Amino acid sequence: MIKSMTGFGRCELVRDSRKFTVEVKSVNHRYLDVNIRMPKKLNFFESSIRSLLKQYAARGKVDLFISYEDSAQNQVSLKYNEALAAEYLDCFRKMEEQFGLENDIRVSALSRYPEVITMEEQAVDEEELWSLLKETLEGAFTQFVETRITEGENLKKDLLEKLDGILEDVEAIEKRSPEIVKEYREKLEEKVQELLGDTQIDENRLATEIVLFADKICTDEELVRLRSHVLHMKATLDEESGIGRKLDFIAQEMNREANTILSKANDLDVSNHAINLKTEIEKIREQIQNIE
Repeated sequence: MIKSMTGFGRCELVRDSRKFTVEVKSVNHRYLDVNIRMPKKLNFFESSIRSLLKQYAARGKVDLFISYEDSAQNQVSLKYNEALAAEYLDCFRKMEEQFGLENDIRVSALSRYPEVITMEEQAVDEEELWSLLKETLEGAFTQFVETRITEGENLKKDLLEKLDGILEDVEAIEKRSPEIVKEYREKLEEKVQELLGDTQIDENRLATEIVLFADKICTDEELVRLRSHVLHMKATLDEESGIGRKLDFIAQEMNREANTILSKANDLDVSNHAINLKTEIEKIREQIQNIE
């Protein structure tokens, strides 16, 4: 199956006092480009998050949003710095003796001095936290991949229709080519007849001119290669994911053959079909940019 690089996934997990929410979305990009937004307290999981995401996506510009809430009452604790408080009091006593001032310091005042009493977050169980975050991530990533697969199937259907249209143009050009040579021969004979009147036409010379013309407009090789590229692309579409770059290369080769066919076109009908080829191939190349 093929995957689009456009996708979206979301998952929310509530467990006891903890709530995780993960949203992931992506658009096409040449490589895997991941941008993660999450609370600072989860930053130490970034490497693990990126490694996990690589199991679900190979290419695309991915934006990942993670939110975390913990409603537990005992998330923080107070810490009393006894040594620092003693230093403050010692300084106050020295100031009292030096300047003859009353030492009116109270506990309530002392507690407000910097670092005497601080609040610290309770240590968290990283293994448990990662387990919950991973479960949420996997839920969002699974949905994310499903949307990519759905979009990929739509892209595949559209590409196959366009490829069938290209084959129709190829067949039309193949059918028209012998008629062009035949019509050229008839026109050439008419012109020669007008110029020479009843004089005998040199069949060898006429045949030589027709051969030169047929060789000049011949697109047999290009049509064979283009048909081969179309069949190759159809087969590639049935391969596993990660085929975007390969399809892009095939499309480039198809475009090269279409350019040559158009440059050799010496007939309005063939020119129109060659223009259709280039138009459809360009559409295919645009669609392929969205395939992983």
